Amino acid sequence: MTEPDLATSADTFARLAIELHDAPGVEETIEAVVQFALQALSCTYAGVALHTRGSRAEIAAVTDPVVTQYYELQIATDSGPLITALRERSTVLIRDTSTDDRWPDLVNTGIRTVLDVPLATRDTTRHTVGVLGVYSDQPDAFTTDDEAIAHILARHASVAVASARHEETMAQAVDARKLVGQAMGILMERFDVDGDRAFAILKRYSQDTNTKLRDVAQQLIDTRKLPH
Repeated sequence: MTEPDLATSADTFARLAIELHDAPGVEETIEAVVQFALQALSCTYAGVALHTRGSRAEIAAVTDPVVTQYYELQIATDSGPLITALRERSTVLIRDTSTDDRWPDLVNTGIRTVLDVPLATRDTTRHTVGVLGVYSDQPDAFTTDDEAIAHILARHASVAVASARHEETMAQAVDARKLVGQAMGILMERFDVDGDRAFAILKRYSQDTNTKLRDVAQQLIDTRKLPH
């Protein structure tokens, strides 16, 4: 890159960092990432797939239905550059899908150049957040600078997504505690029991009905009845 290019890139990434920081949740954070990829790279499409607890890829954001179909095919067959990048925490670059023989099922997807970059926050595969994918409908579309920018973007996205997920989890935990507290108050008033006994009742119903404690509490608040 020339010096003006470097200055422009630095300014652009500074703007991205602000946008990611200001995004209110995971969904908005990921949408900002894929839209930025379209602006900053020589790509036709972009997408993000996230790592779920079941170790499967989950489509989080795409810029075109072509990417949705491309991801769905790989998820269904449990094979492809997306799956490899996710599981092995390694970057996968395909310069031309029509001449790459590793995944022949992907030849007719409308995507010719593939760059799948893992989103990871630590040095172990279990901390892989997901995969950022940038794609072109032309062969050998990405320059060395494009690849470098994609990796920088992936690092920004990794931290932003992990942070947004943590904040959402914490918010959900706070909400759950509030719901359980409200439900306990209802039981304490109705049955004249103390807090420990009220919590034990909720916990027993949760276990007996195989229902999350939060959901048992919500049902009691909404209907004034415990699940059967």
